[in-house]
Amino acid sequence: MLIRNALHRGDRIDLRIEAGRIAERGHELDPFDGPTYDARGGELLPGLHDHHLHVQSLAASLASVRCGPPTIRDRNALAEALVAAEPIEGWIRGTGYFESVAGDLDRDEIDALRDDVPIRIQHRSGVLWFLNSKAIEALDLGGADRPGLERDARGRITGRLFRADAWLRDHLPPTPPPDLARVGRRLATYGVTSITDCTPSNAAADYERLAKAHSTGALPQRLQVMGTLGLEQTCSRLPVGAHKIMLDESALPVFDALVARIRAAHDEGRPVAFHAATRTELHFALAALESAGPVFGDRMEHASVAPPEAMEALARLRVTVVTQPNFVRERGDDYQRDVDTSDLPHLYRVKSWLDRGVPVRFGTDAPFGDPDPWAALEAAVERRTPDGQVLGEGEKVSPEEALLCFLEHDRSPTIGGLREGDPADLCLLDRPWERARTRFSQVRVVQTWVGGAPLQADDAPSDV
Repeated sequence: MLIRNALHRGDRIDLRIEAGRIAERGHELDPFDGPTYDARGGELLPGLHDHHLHVQSLAASLASVRCGPPTIRDRNALAEALVAAEPIEGWIRGTGYFESVAGDLDRDEIDALRDDVPIRIQHRSGVLWFLNSKAIEALDLGGADRPGLERDARGRITGRLFRADAWLRDHLPPTPPPDLARVGRRLATYGVTSITDCTPSNAAADYERLAKAHSTGALPQRLQVMGTLGLEQTCSRLPVGAHKIMLDESALPVFDALVARIRAAHDEGRPVAFHAATRTELHFALAALESAGPVFGDRMEHASVAPPEAMEALARLRVTVVTQPNFVRERGDDYQRDVDTSDLPHLYRVKSWLDRGVPVRFGTDAPFGDPDPWAALEAAVERRTPDGQVLGEGEKVSPEEALLCFLEHDRSPTIGGLREGDPADLCLLDRPWERARTRFSQVRVVQTWVGGAPLQADDAPSDV
């Protein structure tokens, strides 16, 4: 394939693609007997890499009822959404709930909104499910005493279920697996050509499901899969990544056991990736990692609250930070209201990490965050909350610095580093970089390629 008339860092270039790689880059390359794509002056970039999302959860969320901001902002809107929802296999599944909508949900609150079918609603943090009375009855929870099942002072089940995703999957009625092709198509529209699935519970069955979707083209992006200890790579094109370790401040593991777990992962030739969303979780993870001994590729997911002493430890250990600036854009007003004022300057840092030489990657945490990386890029540059306030002025970065955090690790350290021999994983914008960098949220990706194969087709950009 030949891509003509693309802009690349201010230069109008052609690219010849052969065997899935960039074979030649130049000006007015000779035509050949193959397809030609006219980029018509759009900026051609390497494809984006979302370094932290959850593929199967994202697929499920696309078939679920949105129950939180920005779509749902108050109790009336939530009630309307639930009443209008069509049950799937007899159930309604909601996602993205936050207390700003209707306070602390429980079975009685959901019953008041809709009580004729079982309903389960996931909190936007991903750690909590809310069940109505029909759901509690359907799951036969009346006499259950499982970890994470909350009861009130009288012993009545409240409908709040903590850290129970695996248990729910085992006890819900069989449903068709989520449509991973919807995820592949959605990500292609954003120019995403590779992803890291950071789901900690990924085991052999999950790996095989993702591998099948990849091999059939339903999920065409290049994919790395995190998961449990002992997870084996059985597909040559689907590498197994870090061992994901969830930390919960309210129930931290025994320290020595955590150190042993880190060493077990390293013995498998795998780095570890810590979920560390609070100050305490971050310090605990760093102490355990220092005791076990870090290896190349160890990661800190989120690092949501990073005080200076934790930053120095991360820099010393050379741990990669994978963070989500999109949460400033999506949740910043809630943070300003609910987070301790002493922690506000430490939220979702970017510039401070880069200044200390810490490797930084961006992920959207979809479906718990918006999967659109361009909105996340704008958040990293502007640091604006939904109400337009600036949160973390000193953590702003340039558009070019932000873009690098959404690229592959081994790409050239310049924006759009397209080199001969690189995989032809590309995205074409509808405008030159000089215009794109001023307002990322308005950028439209008109074509995406993985290994030279087009993932989506759209109208080519206008001449600019």
